[in-house]
Amino acid sequence: MNDVDFNRNEEQAMLVDSARGFLSDKLPLSRVREIMESESGFDQAVWEETAAQGWQAMHIPAEYGGAGFSLGETFLLMEEMGRSLTPLPFLGSAVLATSAILEAGNEAQKAAILPGLAEGSRRAALAVLESSGTWSPAAIHASASADGDDWIVNAEKPYVIDGQAADLFVVAAKHDGDVSLFVVPKDQAEVTSQVSLDSTRRIALVTFKSARVSADAVLGAPGSGWATVERVRALGGVAIAYEAVGGTQAVLDMSVDYAKERVQFGRKIGSFQAVKHLCADNLVALESAKSLTYYAGWAAVHDGAELALMAPSAKSYATAAYFKAAGDNIQIHGGIGFTWEHDAHLFFKRAKSLEVMLGTGAEQRALLAERLQA
Repeated sequence: MNDVDFNRNEEQAMLVDSARGFLSDKLPLSRVREIMESESGFDQAVWEETAAQGWQAMHIPAEYGGAGFSLGETFLLMEEMGRSLTPLPFLGSAVLATSAILEAGNEAQKAAILPGLAEGSRRAALAVLESSGTWSPAAIHASASADGDDWIVNAEKPYVIDGQAADLFVVAAKHDGDVSLFVVPKDQAEVTSQVSLDSTRRIALVTFKSARVSADAVLGAPGSGWATVERVRALGGVAIAYEAVGGTQAVLDMSVDYAKERVQFGRKIGSFQAVKHLCADNLVALESAKSLTYYAGWAAVHDGAELALMAPSAKSYATAAYFKAAGDNIQIHGGIGFTWEHDAHLFFKRAKSLEVMLGTGAEQRALLAERLQA
C-alpha cells in the first residue's frame, strides 16, 4: 500500500496557483452572472483557453492526446472551480464522460474519442439517470436492440449534467435485462435545457428516439455497463467533494471578511459570540471535509478498493458542510445576504445542487453502509 501524502508537489502547487489566477481574472462573479443568463451557459472562449492550458487533457494518457497526469490534478482543478462557481461543462465532460470512456472503452474507441475531448474541440456527457432519479440498474428503462450490425437506442434522460454543451453522449440502456453503455452523437439526440436551482451549471433533458449507432459504439462488453457507471459515479463523487471544499472555503472567506467589516451596535459583528461560533464551526467542518476529500482523492489515484468506501463518505460529508456554510454565510450577511444582487445565494444554490447530484447524502450514506456490511 502506498503511503498517504496530501502534500502537493511543485507541479501541483503551480497548477493550483495558475488556475486560481486564471479563474479570478477570466471568471469573476460579475462575469459568472452574465454567463448564467446566456443561452449556452458557458463561455466558449474561456473553455478554449482552459483547453490550451491542458485542463481537459489532465488525466487523459499521452497516447490519446492527453497531458498524462492523474485524476489527482483534475481534482485540484475542481476545487479551484468550486471556489469561483466556474460555469464550464467541465464536470460533465472532462470528469464523468471522459472517465467512462477511459474505464470501459477499447483501444480503438479511446483513440477515436479521447483526443478531441483532450483538446477541448469536443465535449461529452454522461446520460444515466431517468425520471425516478434513482441510481440503480432497476431504474434504467432505456432500451437498446440490435438491428443487423447496428444498435437502436431509445431513452429519455432528464438529468444530464452539462448535456446542452455535449457533442456526444455516453448513454446507459438495457439489452436483454442488463445495462450497457453506448456512445451516441448529438445528431441522434434531442436536447432540451432544464430549469434547475443552480443557474451556473446546466442540466439537460436528452431524448433518444430510435437513435442508430454502429456496433463499435458499445463501451465495454454488452451487459457490463453498470459496473462502469458505479466506478464513474464514485470518481464523480470525489470530484464533487473537491468542488464542495473549494466552495466552502469561498463562503467561509466571505463570512469572515464581512464579519470583520460590518458594524452593528457600535461593534464589528465578528466580535459577537454567535457569529464567532458559526465561523469556527464551519472552519472545523471545512478542515474535516478537506481531510476526508483528499483521502478519497488519494484512493481514486492509488487504491481502487478503498475508493468504494471513501467516495460516498467524502461526497456526503463535504457537500453537507458546504450547504451549511453557504446558509450561514447568508445569515451572517443579514438582510443583504438574501438579495439577488448579493453573491451569497449563488453559492447556496450550487451547494444544494451538489448535495443531490450523483445521489443525495442519505443515498450516499446508505451506499456506504451497504458496502461496509458486504
